[in-house]
Amino acid sequence: MDHSSTVAVLRSTLGEEGFRTSQFRDNFRIVVPADRLFDALRALKEQAGFDMLADVTAVDYLHYPNATDRYGVVYCLVNTTTGERVIVKTFVNDPEPRLPSAFPLWKGADWLEREVFDMFGIVFEGHPDLRRILMPEGFASYPLRKDYPLRGRLERHNFPAIARAEG
Repeated sequence: MDHSSTVAVLRSTLGEEGFRTSQFRDNFRIVVPADRLFDALRALKEQAGFDMLADVTAVDYLHYPNATDRYGVVYCLVNTTTGERVIVKTFVNDPEPRLPSAFPLWKGADWLEREVFDMFGIVFEGHPDLRRILMPEGFASYPLRKDYPLRGRLERHNFPAIARAEG
């Protein structure tokens, strides 16, 4: 699929040096700096027709060879008219990983960003209801971070026991 019109939209919004692109198999990837993320997402939606946010996820690059940033946040966008798909990626770091929320652009970002917040601790500024979605409210860690122990941190003693029904 030809992505030249999408690249042209990003060039007009972010400038020639404001993003990078790459392709692997059928994935067209766009990497933007965190401070330009919202501008890029807005341009992709309003000017390039990416009307569907299919997914938001994150990757922890702790101890990853040659990685300069701790977290990569990945947005999967779809233009439902043309079928074009793009992957938008940005990076954030500790101690306070923060990004602007995509909720003003796609309401479906609500629970997707809450999941990334819950599992990785990445804060989405401007999100209307950023709170845990999978872990209990009092849970103090982020289980998908690479520095989280595989066997937990003994916080399971705070979880209520759930009995299995016989039958």
